[in-house]
Amino acid sequence: MFRVVLAPLIFLIHTPLQIANLALWASLIIAFGCLKLIIPIRPFRRMLANVMHFCMFAFGKISVAMIYLFNPIKIERQFSAPVSLQSWYLIVANHLSYLDIILLIELAAGRIPAPKFFLKKELIWLPFVGLGAWALDMPFMRRYSRAFVAKHPHLAGKDIETTKRYCQRFTETPTTVINFVEGTRFTQAKHASKKSDYVALLPPKAGGIAFTMATMGDLFTNILDISLLYPDNRKHPMMAMLSGQMKRIIIDVNVLELPSQAKGDYFKDEQFRVGFQSWLNELWRAKDQRIKHFLEK
Repeated sequence: MFRVVLAPLIFLIHTPLQIANLALWASLIIAFGCLKLIIPIRPFRRMLANVMHFCMFAFGKISVAMIYLFNPIKIERQFSAPVSLQSWYLIVANHLSYLDIILLIELAAGRIPAPKFFLKKELIWLPFVGLGAWALDMPFMRRYSRAFVAKHPHLAGKDIETTKRYCQRFTETPTTVINFVEGTRFTQAKHASKKSDYVALLPPKAGGIAFTMATMGDLFTNILDISLLYPDNRKHPMMAMLSGQMKRIIIDVNVLELPSQAKGDYFKDEQFRVGFQSWLNELWRAKDQRIKHFLEK
């Protein structure tokens, strides 16, 4: 009860500190990114990339430290197998909140290579976040509806071209590619409108992940199937965190071998497409059961 009374005050103190942390590190990343753009010397660019990754990890670490400071929280991180900084990983994760991104950045620090998120095109205009992500070579995807593509057929496959172009950049050094396979944040309204067959997940979208695996499948060491849960704050996790009401976060990392059907032409080979969708749907069903088990427990 005492924390509920204090929630508005905690929000007024915590929120500006989180924004200032983001602004500081994003500004440094943007500045180094501009420098990297105008000096095309490969060793220098590689050095700047390492500095920018340090800034990104510092942002995640400090942000999570403040979450601990302002919340009576327990964060449970569990891995089904060891991971390495020298490997390439494809992360498939559920998506509940913008808080997911902070937690995944902090999770990666010191454990796996620097993460690259696939972001919606609209986020390029988000203060600090958009230009910071651009400087870090994160791909921005523009989603077109089927009806829009039918009217503008020349735009078909543009997302896939973007995926291929960026995936080729990730082949030089160990990288973690993160894909929120549902394509959007989970809400009960979206769950109902999409008529999802899953209890705690939206239906997965196979195209982007299939193309990523086809482009980089020879490099990926493992798939990291990550389930993010906020068991006591399921409706508005970001607001709960900023207000000091967050009690528990679970980050479950299931380390998987690459499937035998990882590589193929998803858009032209119907047999491959059906097999890949079947594999992804089975992965999502197992994920849904794990999440359901955590929530019930």
